[in-house]
Amino acid sequence: MELHDVWFVLIAVLWIGYFFLEGFDFGIGVLTRLLARDRAEKRVLINTIGPVWDGNEVWLLSAGGATFAAFPDWYATLFSGFYLPLLLILVCLIVRGVAFEYRAKRPEESWQRNWESAIFWSSLIPAFLWGVAFGNIVRGVKIDRDMEYVGNLWDLLNPYAILGGLVTLTLFTFHGAVFAALKTLGDIRERARQLALRLGVVTAVLALVFLGWTQADKGDSTSLAAMIVAVVALVAAIGANQAGREGWAFALSGITIVAAVAMLFLTLFPNVMPSSLNDEWSLTVTSASSSPYTLKIMTWCAVIATPVVVIYQAWTYWVFRKRIGTQHIAEAVH
Repeated sequence: MELHDVWFVLIAVLWIGYFFLEGFDFGIGVLTRLLARDRAEKRVLINTIGPVWDGNEVWLLSAGGATFAAFPDWYATLFSGFYLPLLLILVCLIVRGVAFEYRAKRPEESWQRNWESAIFWSSLIPAFLWGVAFGNIVRGVKIDRDMEYVGNLWDLLNPYAILGGLVTLTLFTFHGAVFAALKTLGDIRERARQLALRLGVVTAVLALVFLGWTQADKGDSTSLAAMIVAVVALVAAIGANQAGREGWAFALSGITIVAAVAMLFLTLFPNVMPSSLNDEWSLTVTSASSSPYTLKIMTWCAVIATPVVVIYQAWTYWVFRKRIGTQHIAEAVH
């Protein structure tokens, strides 16, 4: 396997890790309005991800940095063509981080309510737009012979991409509801499980249509296997949630995300960004990659740095593994 193929796989792994981890972060943010009944419950939900949300975003930074270094033409075309939606995602991630830190800095009702609204919208919008972006990448966009995107914003809002956005939004929210049931105590835990059932059913319908569409259009036997794993894992996650096996439900919802994103990358390879104008103008792992020397240096850096990041993040989750409830929230921060 050539190094550019290896780095395509590694970038796919980084995106899978990001969506697995940040997926339930986004879901929790959306659930602050859908699940929480009062300020104390909103604080409980926020606290379930408080120690880990910023570490989860490291996977996004790594995926973006790896794409820039390993496939500079892919990075340039992607970020220029998708400039507005990616900028909106970036703004949302900044606002979301500020909202987590500033929400409890002042006791006024309006102050906290506004920051809570910011958390909701800055979680919902990226959860939707990431699906739109990846839907377009897999479907193909208007790239000319000079590797430049020549379409417009409205070209990105096609039915397939919008369906992809709805899938990521509902899947991440389901993933977040399962995580909330795993991490909380009392009434909010029970309501999270009930909401997860309804979200799971909606997600299953949308995901089956989207993944089936993808398979029919661009799939092969390997992508079909990934699709089957995703669908079976999602159904099993819904069943485990109903049985009260919250740890299994969370693991299975995570497997759903892993398999679904893997399927998208499997249908994409060997392209990294297909052209809908002419197949010969598509960016491939070969045409868009950096030099072999650059990829070799990057590989050594990844071998050294990746285990450190994974071990530290695993330790963080272990330290903050206990459940929390409203009884753990001080009255002053309600």
